[in-house]
Amino acid sequence: MRYPKKLKKGDTVGLICSSSAIGTDRVAECKKAVEDLGFQVKLADNLDQDYGGYMAGSGKTRGEWVNKMFADPEVNGIFCIRGGDGGSRAMEYIDFDLVKANPKVFVGYSDVTSLHLALNQQCDLVTFHGPMVSSNMVDSFDEETKASFFAALEAEDTFEFCNPKGCEIDVMKTGKASGRLIGGNLSLLSAAIGTPYEPDTKGKILFIEEVCEPVTKIEKWTYHLKNAGKLADCAGIILGQFTKIVNEECPAYDVYKCLEEIFEDLDIPVMYNVESGHGKPMMTLPMGALCTMDAEKKSIVFKVER
Repeated sequence: MRYPKKLKKGDTVGLICSSSAIGTDRVAECKKAVEDLGFQVKLADNLDQDYGGYMAGSGKTRGEWVNKMFADPEVNGIFCIRGGDGGSRAMEYIDFDLVKANPKVFVGYSDVTSLHLALNQQCDLVTFHGPMVSSNMVDSFDEETKASFFAALEAEDTFEFCNPKGCEIDVMKTGKASGRLIGGNLSLLSAAIGTPYEPDTKGKILFIEEVCEPVTKIEKWTYHLKNAGKLADCAGIILGQFTKIVNEECPAYDVYKCLEEIFEDLDIPVMYNVESGHGKPMMTLPMGALCTMDAEKKSIVFKVER
């Protein structure tokens, strides 16, 4: 599995909505935000389409735009504008042979998790769980999020993940492990079980994050992974941002207490408060890259293979 070729100033970035759309007035803002980073821009034509009230066109339309951007020789990288819903509908239309033959930078998170899983596992491509254009770059591309983003994309031999200043990574279960990083949004990981892009966690480091859900759903989706054998197969687990996760009936039994109990019988390292997900700042992780996590040192280091 390889890192894609680096982006450089003046390169062309394709902007896509693989899940939900943005408003028409937001399209120009997104284009400008990426141009201000020093890139030229190509826009998919479905960015502001309203299909079903929550999707940027049909699954076929969105899947074909993924293909077009990977096939376009002028496009050097692909940034997802936002997540949302409906990404699973696009998966059957993606030409993975085409993607594998045309590796390039691909960035997104949230509902984009399905694409990360497929591109990592079926295309041997390292992708980036990093900031999206409308969700992060237009209004709140803070310096720490930006620095982490470019550090991950431009890394040479190794890339050490760093939390924002003043925010320490915590340890749930001690130990050290190495393996390729896989994962993303918890609900999408659970939904992928039984599909062609089901996460293969054997010997891998599993990354999980989630947003705006009750603890009851975190428990249900994590137990789905556990009962499917996905947690027992892991070399280690990294827990990202669990943003606006609530347990109104019993606030003391929070998401970390719930997860600690689920992971209790696993003899693998588990680190949490890793600031990548739906919070801000949002630090970038290279999905599919070879990762070494050391809970004693609280370090997460990736090997860059180009």
